Amino acid sequence: MTGAPDEHERTLAFAEIALGQIRALTQPAVPRNYEIWYNYATGYNAALNRTINQILERNGALSETDLGQIYDNYIATDRLGEQIDSVGSRVLDEIKQVLAMIDAAAGSATSYSESLADASAELDGANDRDTLRAVIERLMEGAKAMEINNKKLESSLSTSKQEIEQLQQNLAAVRIESLTDPLTGLSNRKFFDAALGKAIIETREKREPLSLLIADVDHFKLFNDKFGHQTGDQVLRLVALAMKQNVKGQDIAARYGGEEFVIALPNTELSSAVTVADHVRRAVMAKELMKRSSGERLGRVTVSVGVALLRAGDTFGSLIERADACLYAAKRQGRNRVICETDPEAAEATAAA
Repeated sequence: MTGAPDEHERTLAFAEIALGQIRALTQPAVPRNYEIWYNYATGYNAALNRTINQILERNGALSETDLGQIYDNYIATDRLGEQIDSVGSRVLDEIKQVLAMIDAAAGSATSYSESLADASAELDGANDRDTLRAVIERLMEGAKAMEINNKKLESSLSTSKQEIEQLQQNLAAVRIESLTDPLTGLSNRKFFDAALGKAIIETREKREPLSLLIADVDHFKLFNDKFGHQTGDQVLRLVALAMKQNVKGQDIAARYGGEEFVIALPNTELSSAVTVADHVRRAVMAKELMKRSSGERLGRVTVSVGVALLRAGDTFGSLIERADACLYAAKRQGRNRVICETDPEAAEATAAA
């Protein structure tokens, strides 16, 4: 009986920590933010806590974009997993019903076969018209009953088939949702990490090049704070559109976190990847933003991009790290530019590190 009061006190302590964090960072006390900080307080999700700590260490605060990304990556994905399990369970239930119907039909067929065998034996011994008529009538009744059962089974199987097909479509939609960034429509980090790992393996098997670019919106926090989160979201969608317009085939574009985007380019040499990166940069810079509510012109945003080529001894992490180093070299060189690992600026940054 002591367990319940202990649990009550423990959960209240988590709740107080969550509300304390919301107050300290002057965030809206909406359910999403409370849920993020409650999870943080429990410490059960180490990845969520690590991400929050890194952002706070770097920026001193969590933006609306940061909170949305954290929720999508670490909390909403768990719920999508529950949806997948739920749909999968319903599919299994439908399959069990189909198997039960088939078993019932098999039982009816066996019973009918036994009736035929009995009728055959009676016919062999029949020596008058009344006996023959009685046997034939029983056979006709049995055949009619089998026909009715078969029609019922056919109808039930058709209904179950439609239900399973609908559930499969629902399951596919949930899986896609779990791998897609809801704001930009690009793939999310979960999908990208898996896809890049697979692409690295295939690249080595085929002995083809693979390039990676990482792009980051310049001065995004200042822009977001000045014009508001809705306009900040508009910026992120603009960058995503520029990326979608400049990838093709097996290229993999994703929102990697916050205002950071990535593109993996299988079978692409470094020089061609730099061209793609510059096309993305120019496409973003070419668009002038406007505030939808007032029509106010907000100016243009830019991105900085780092590009790296997969090397023989690379791991997933080392490739990301080199592209990231090129990105920060681009930031240090004045932003709104592309730097690849063979550029002098990238070499200087690596040597300084």
